[in-house]
Amino acid sequence: MQRWIPVLLTAVALAGCEIMPPAPAPTERIEVIDRGTERETGRPAPGRVARQVAFPEAEYAALQRTGSGVISGRLSLNGTPGAGETVSVAPVTTYSAEAAEQALAGRAVEPADPRAREYTHTTRTDGQGHFSLNGIPAGEFYVSGSVVDPASGQRRVIIRQVSLGNGQRLEVNLSR
Repeated sequence: MQRWIPVLLTAVALAGCEIMPPAPAPTERIEVIDRGTERETGRPAPGRVARQVAFPEAEYAALQRTGSGVISGRLSLNGTPGAGETVSVAPVTTYSAEAAEQALAGRAVEPADPRAREYTHTTRTDGQGHFSLNGIPAGEFYVSGSVVDPASGQRRVIIRQVSLGNGQRLEVNLSR
């Protein structure tokens, strides 16, 4: 029984954790939605780190691109709505996990492979920071958005990892 106590304590500690950026917050969005590329040069764009994980074709081929799920919610920072901001929903893969990990560490990776973007759903928030994405397949996803902190002027990335069932409607609070 005593062998399980450290494992249980670690599980309990991690269960209360949220996927949020450490302070200071990153200045750019997670790269699952970036449309620009620097691939012609073979180097990441200035201020970005090179990807270490190659695009996993087989992992993405097993994923559905569309479905009947709905993810909606609100993006806000310190109670201030993230009006007119982009929210993205990307499947959890080894490739997207690398980008999420780098974003949470305050670093932006080079732009995502166009094939990964085909599985990423994006939308803009309304004037109150509300968003809704329809046609999401069942699976595990990163829901992310970013808001400029009026106090510091820095962009803060907010990421939540969620599980969506087939046809499920899920409310996600992207706030900090």
